[in-house]
Amino acid sequence: MAVEATADRRIGRVTVLGGRRGGRYPHGNSVLVEGREETVLIDPSLAVLPRATSLPRVDHVLNSHCHEDHVAGNFLFPDARCHLHAADLPGIRSLDGLMAIYGYPEPILALFRKVVVEEFHFVPRSDAVAFEDGDVFDLGGARLRVIHAPGHTRGHSFFHVEPDDVLYLGDVDLSSFGPYYGDAWSDLEDFERTLERARGLEARFYATFHHVGVLEGRATFLERLERFSAVIRRREERLLSYLAESHSLDEIARHRFVYRPQDMIPYAEPVERRSMEQHVARLLRNGRVCEEEPGRFRAVSA
Repeated sequence: MAVEATADRRIGRVTVLGGRRGGRYPHGNSVLVEGREETVLIDPSLAVLPRATSLPRVDHVLNSHCHEDHVAGNFLFPDARCHLHAADLPGIRSLDGLMAIYGYPEPILALFRKVVVEEFHFVPRSDAVAFEDGDVFDLGGARLRVIHAPGHTRGHSFFHVEPDDVLYLGDVDLSSFGPYYGDAWSDLEDFERTLERARGLEARFYATFHHVGVLEGRATFLERLERFSAVIRRREERLLSYLAESHSLDEIARHRFVYRPQDMIPYAEPVERRSMEQHVARLLRNGRVCEEEPGRFRAVSA
């Protein structure tokens, strides 16, 4: 059965290209910005593959960060200049660099290497150019400003497009799943600082790579952002309840706090482990959890 794409959304010089399955992974919503002089494509997703020949000439490809679903269509634009935040640049320059971002153990790593090449068409770009927080791309009649927003990856970034006042949030996707900080290059507390920074960013339109697509209005955005952020608190509360009895990190990972137990995710264990070890480390620092014996953790009674 064919899976329909979400409808495109045109906002002035910005077009949000609707991904299949409502932008749900492995699909996503790419963003095309057409200036008078140059055109930028942000996060070419799998949805771009069947429509690449119908797009205008793409002068620049910008990746909000280096994950397989966000670079899946990069290979379609070999003549376009490729840009990525400096902190994620090693991931686009080689397959080994990309694998380091995830940090999966074997045999999961070998499986995922194959997936990113065969299913997500990963092609290294040794010529990729770094951008930094505050950099501006002037396309002629349209400008994109980079806002570094780490946590999901070290280099994850937002883009604010003017004059159409569109803020592209990448994988701060405002979904019910919540923030993802389960890779080696992810950081829970950086993500929380990014969410706090996002609360202060004003725009008329807010666009995400997954799920939501486009939201209009700051009040709606803040409501969705609060629901998205609250997932972190709920995970930590569930973890504290689980640690009423002592458990190891292996047991914590198997219990599942990020994915549902029934979700058939081949890399769930390392993601759960990386996510929850960050929560455990914070709870240890705050005195809410103790290491009862080496490698076993228990909540401290109030």
